[in-house]
Amino acid sequence: MLNVDFVLLYVANPTTSAAFYADLLGRPPVEASPTFTMFAMESGLMLGLWSRNTVAPAATAPTGCGEIAFVVPDADAVRATHEDWSRRGLPIAQEPTAMDFGFTFVALDPDGNRLRVFVPGPQ
Repeated sequence: MLNVDFVLLYVANPTTSAAFYADLLGRPPVEASPTFTMFAMESGLMLGLWSRNTVAPAATAPTGCGEIAFVVPDADAVRATHEDWSRRGLPIAQEPTAMDFGFTFVALDPDGNRLRVFVPGPQ
């Protein structure tokens, strides 16, 4: 059986994206260079930010076509995260709303990648 160990996002500027994610995640990267930055999550998952200008083979998808999901314990945590991220100036693509999979909202990173925060289940 395979595990997902790394998630890679192709970004315009790894330094800018590294600063954004360090602030958002509350942790420094474990690796950083001008073309690549990596964060280690407590779950063991690694988040890599790779310069879309240096990735090989070249990325053909447009920026902003990925989504990272953050599961939180309840609807109040969804609302609190939405308020926090709104105060920080993150663009909000979807206000908090109930959907068939749970209560959620979506913000955007500097490259337009979606950052979904949700609590699963009926709300």
